[in-house]
Amino acid sequence: MDQSKADQAQVLAALSALAHVTRLDLVRLLLRAGAEGMPAGRIGEALGLAAPRLSFHLAALEQAGLVRARRVARNVIYSVDAAGIGQTISYLMNDCCADHPEVLAHCAHQPKPGSLPEGAGTGRFLVQGTGASPGTAKT
Repeated sequence: MDQSKADQAQVLAALSALAHVTRLDLVRLLLRAGAEGMPAGRIGEALGLAAPRLSFHLAALEQAGLVRARRVARNVIYSVDAAGIGQTISYLMNDCCADHPEVLAHCAHQPKPGSLPEGAGTGRFLVQGTGASPGTAKT
């Protein structure tokens, strides 16, 4: 399989994994947890999921390259794979949407008040490969 088809297959797996409300909630929760991640038990408590159901959803996200697991003592800690999420978004924007200016104009990231750590967020969201911030796209 050539690289383009492999990239496409990975993106389709990631999008398929994200097309479920519980898995989308898992990604949101783990993004807030940052690189530290969260133990499986705390994730289950936070989302009200029984262990077998949680395991099923985490495995789907891990297989799609969106979540990582690591063992610390007797706990399994899960965290978001930022590269996997970034590559999925990048593929959609750069390859699928071909840097279409109207699409890019609607992709401006507006952080919610208080959602960024103190001192962060002074830059603008940039779609890799466009060379322009979304606020400057012409419509």
